[in-house]
Amino acid sequence: QVRLVQSGGGSVQPGDSLRLSCAAPGRTFGGYGMGWFRQAPGKAREAVAAITWTGGNTVYADSVKGRFTISRDIAENKLYLQMNSLKPGDTAVYYCAASFVRGLASSYLDALYHNDWGQGTQVTVSS
Repeated sequence: QVRLVQSGGGSVQPGDSLRLSCAAPGRTFGGYGMGWFRQAPGKAREAVAAITWTGGNTVYADSVKGRFTISRDIAENKLYLQMNSLKPGDTAVYYCAASFVRGLASSYLDALYHNDWGQGTQVTVSS
């Protein structure tokens, strides 16, 4: 198990950018993939993006494709989500997740693949 600690988030206006970070303090991530998920009030949790840890292969939900970028820094042991051109529909609590199950990048869009989760961080997009 890896304790994940998130940072970033906040309140911005439509069209603005934010970057979320996810770290595993004091530990080296030895898993296979990581992902970002979000949950808006009254809605089910949905996958946003995922990445294979070693190969860096990425996959995105259609709703964020072209606007969000998931990346990882192996040396720093950190995961990032760069969010550009934010929309009110992006408002949600965002969670990072880590998987110790071998799979393709697309596998990590499935929450069931993930063993550990961050604490969540609020992103609010409003004018």
